[in-house]
Amino acid sequence: MMDLLAQSTVLFSDNGLMGLGAGLGAGLTTLGAAMGIGNLAGKSVESMARQPEVRGNAFVAMIIAAALIEGFTFFALVVCNAVGGKIA
Repeated sequence: MMDLLAQSTVLFSDNGLMGLGAGLGAGLTTLGAAMGIGNLAGKSVESMARQPEVRGNAFVAMIIAAALIEGFTFFALVVCNAVGGKIA
């Protein structure tokens, strides 16, 4: 049993956990951004279908919100990449 525990500490050292955290952070960030932009686009198209006269305003607001979501996503991915890059 102790041999198994000794081997697991080699697999999950500090660097291994940093890599795992960076990978999970990047994956969750990308998943959250995809869900957010998908929800944003769906609701925007729904509002355009309900009130066609506000199509221009809704489209501009959707583009601005999507750009802000993507900006945050890129920042979070850079942070995850920086954390993951400290492993080597």
